[in-house]
Amino acid sequence: MIFAGTIFAFTLLLPSIYDHLRSDGEIHGAVSDSSYLIASILLLFFIGIKDDIIGTAAIFKLLSHIIVGMILVLMGNIRITGFHGLFGVYTLPYWGSVFLSIFTYVVIINAFNFIDGIDGLAAGVGFIGSAAFGIWFGFAHSFMLATLAFALCGSLLGFLIYNFSPAKIFMGDSGSLIIGLILCVLGIKLIEFDPAQLRESIVSISRPLFVMSVLAYPLLDALRIVILRSLKGTSPLEADRNHIHHALLDMQLSHRQISIILYLYTIFVIASAVLVKSMDSTWAFILVGGLAVVILQIPLFIRARKRKNKIGIVKEMERHQAI
Repeated sequence: MIFAGTIFAFTLLLPSIYDHLRSDGEIHGAVSDSSYLIASILLLFFIGIKDDIIGTAAIFKLLSHIIVGMILVLMGNIRITGFHGLFGVYTLPYWGSVFLSIFTYVVIINAFNFIDGIDGLAAGVGFIGSAAFGIWFGFAHSFMLATLAFALCGSLLGFLIYNFSPAKIFMGDSGSLIIGLILCVLGIKLIEFDPAQLRESIVSISRPLFVMSVLAYPLLDALRIVILRSLKGTSPLEADRNHIHHALLDMQLSHRQISIILYLYTIFVIASAVLVKSMDSTWAFILVGGLAVVILQIPLFIRARKRKNKIGIVKEMERHQAI
């Protein structure tokens, strides 16, 4: 449903988008980007379908994500070329750009797959993210990218009506992987957007910070999970109950309540990135990033306290029984 809705809406509107492009070079670039993106979406869709139906080994899924990243980076040239002043870094060497970009595709694709653990969460976060990107590209007069963002946004809204708790339909890998891929492409395109073509209303917003704020929840959750699993010596792709939404479930919250809380969290982080636009980009990144990390630790801290108290009660009961 997500795949068909996004592809159908985007390709249907492509001819009208070309009328708004200002030169033959822009038209050629739009056609090239569209071709590689649609090919990558198709590849991920069939990989996801296979995994949903009969299963796929984690190593082969990871390899397919790397291949998709290589197609978009090496053939489509959709890559991160620099940090544009963030931490004093403006440009990256070509090899660094290629490695970082492929790594970014793999991380974000898997990050959305990781958060698809409760009803409506991945679809809702993807809806908010695609809407934010669509609005930004609309202000930037980038009609092709705005159309892609709103095509995904519309398909996710239609899907969310039936996926929100209590869910009647479920996403599966074929949906979550596509959400991650499209949002990653939109994020890289936003970071690399020519600031000379931007309106005054958005030119002062740090582009890397804005992208990171849109993807804050899935990225921070994925980063935490990979670190924890690596410390335990298990595969980063092995399922467990250490996600943020699992901590919220342990607080006796419903799927509906958890999804709404994390929607509000995502909107709050995006709004924070916009509100600090007058600050130095590095300090703004540290402030917003630190705030985003701290807020996500609250449910984990509460769960840890409850477990500690429960263990203490059990030990106290055992001590009394021994007496």
